[in-house]
Amino acid sequence: SSQNLSEEFAEAARQLKKEAPRIQFGKIDVTHQHDLRKEFNIRAFPTVKFFVNGSREDPIDCKGVRKASAFITWVKRRTGPSTVLINSTEQAEAIIKADDLAVIGFFKELHNDSVEVFCETARDVPEMPFGMTASEDVCANYGIQQNSLMVFKQGKAVHNEVLEGGRQNKLDLTRLIKSFTLDLVTEYNIETSVKIFDVPVENHILLFTPMDSETFNTIYENYKSAAEEFRGKVLFVLVDTNEARNGRIFEYFRIRDIDVPAVRILNLTSDARYKMPADEVTVENLKEFCQSYLNGKAKQHFSSEEIPEDWDKMPVKVLVGKNFNSIIF
Repeated sequence: SSQNLSEEFAEAARQLKKEAPRIQFGKIDVTHQHDLRKEFNIRAFPTVKFFVNGSREDPIDCKGVRKASAFITWVKRRTGPSTVLINSTEQAEAIIKADDLAVIGFFKELHNDSVEVFCETARDVPEMPFGMTASEDVCANYGIQQNSLMVFKQGKAVHNEVLEGGRQNKLDLTRLIKSFTLDLVTEYNIETSVKIFDVPVENHILLFTPMDSETFNTIYENYKSAAEEFRGKVLFVLVDTNEARNGRIFEYFRIRDIDVPAVRILNLTSDARYKMPADEVTVENLKEFCQSYLNGKAKQHFSSEEIPEDWDKMPVKVLVGKNFNSIIF
């Protein structure tokens, strides 16, 4: 909520006052400041913006940061180095073990496009520590032979992404790294919904199934297997159809009891929905569905009621999804 964020923001200001007195924190109630709201194009609340070098032109948006510690890290990485330079394996291990998640960049040399994108990404992901190294010993210790980014979770390497010059951009890497704050498959509930929307992956695939069904374990394993390949590109979500509190989601996707297990893709930006063409929830079908969607080949799914028998009887015609196109266009 806005109140919680306001408290965390104030706590960050208190802590940074001693460490970095040059960084000033302020808050504005834009309900009384219409000109400022218009000038800075404030549409959502709360919005946090960072002004640099006394200029009110092009402030930097601080998105998705909720905790005082993350605010402090975000500001520090904007005003100083965004990553720790690692010179030894001991130093790398200390960073990896200090937090639940850590990201290390391994490079042949520290001046290239990949390093720049890595450092920019670190600025936007203040929730976890970032380190980078060009030490041959450190690279050899982790079996790294080309420019790579490794994600560590609870001290263990969980992902190795080869960095190839300009091929990856900051947003791609941010999506990939932030996806590790969630499980490979995240069950939708009140607690996880906030986390799901905090990860900037706009493509969500949802599996609707009763979790106590006899086939659940098989379906779930297939779903998890497919998820690995699309990490950072498509977020895999599980919706238990036996949970009454999920009713609004079934309505939104027009899922009925006879439809489950059902698989849908939702694009958060366009609100477009897609239905998996195959009925069987197999690894192959899931991968094919995700790939065709990412390639722009999937057909959009419009849930529709049946066409009423008397739709044409009155001067005002009754339209539903199934006859909308043919009648209107």
